[in-house]
Amino acid sequence: MNVQTSKTQTELTREEAAEALARLRAWAQSASVTEIAELDPAVARLLPDQPLANYPDLSRQYPEDFEATPEYRATLPDLQNGPESLIKGEKQQIQHVGISNFRLPIRFHTRDNGDISLETSVTGTVSLEADKKGINMSRIMRSFYKHAEKTFSFSVMEAALADYITDLESFDARLQMRFSYPMKIKSLRSGLEGYQYYDIALEKVQHGETTHKIMHLDYVYSSTCPCSLELSEHARMSRGQLATPHSQRSVARISVEIVDRPRVWFEDLIDLARAAVPTETQVMVKREDEQAFAELNAANPIFVEDAARLFCEKLKADPRIGDFRVIASHQESLHSHDAVSVLTDGPLFASESIDPKLFTTLFHVG
Repeated sequence: MNVQTSKTQTELTREEAAEALARLRAWAQSASVTEIAELDPAVARLLPDQPLANYPDLSRQYPEDFEATPEYRATLPDLQNGPESLIKGEKQQIQHVGISNFRLPIRFHTRDNGDISLETSVTGTVSLEADKKGINMSRIMRSFYKHAEKTFSFSVMEAALADYITDLESFDARLQMRFSYPMKIKSLRSGLEGYQYYDIALEKVQHGETTHKIMHLDYVYSSTCPCSLELSEHARMSRGQLATPHSQRSVARISVEIVDRPRVWFEDLIDLARAAVPTETQVMVKREDEQAFAELNAANPIFVEDAARLFCEKLKADPRIGDFRVIASHQESLHSHDAVSVLTDGPLFASESIDPKLFTTLFHVG
């Protein structure tokens, strides 16, 4: 049989609570540290004049004047760089560990001998041997900052890589910088000019004694379907029916290994892409430019397979470029899906597997 106790019977009055507190304090005055800890360490708060070792009286004020001396820093725990015994999971080598989207302004050289400062997103990683717990992430940023004030180039990236390979005792490392590069582009006929922004990334990979320098470019263009163009012309000619071929904004991600001098400038790779597929999307247009763009698309209809091979043709003809990869996505206006292609030349970019989200990253958001 359960006996229900009424709420009024279980509630203490203020006087009863004060009496219970006094009794608890009296007991705590003569109890040992162990006895208090076994009951509840919070009981120590009831004895402000007698702080106990197991429950110290901690300051709640930020110490503005505290200085972290070298001696003090030497006492700080460092679990990330702790012993092998702290490793969780399988003791296996990790190929990439580091930081992503660390942003800072970086100065770059331009082809016309100028300099430009751009907000840059940095990804830096190193390999981690199987018997090491982890790395000190801040060392990657410190190594990078040491060189970031210089006008940037692949040689400065190389210096930053060398620093944190040494600092982190790693056998290989990778550094990538992503930024949006502005370039003034003329309209097709009106003479107007506007800035086109190109998503570019520079990558430096150090694996043992082997070094790779890589440049990535997202090139945005219009693709007119050759089949749709022919069918539209057939409707005009055979039935006098007005019809328009379907075109769509398309993106090619061109990744190239830089192997020799003279230097491949950002502008060089952009010019190469435009020479391969001239229907680049426009910045500033008047009516005559819009008409010219329609004529340019009609003169260069391409399937996604054509685009990949046209880029390939120009890349293979440039002796400054080694291995390369072209990923093209034609974001169809006819279909509810996209048309895509991947073309690689050389072993550097060869891969049997495709990232499940690879093509979704090629959307140009303007």
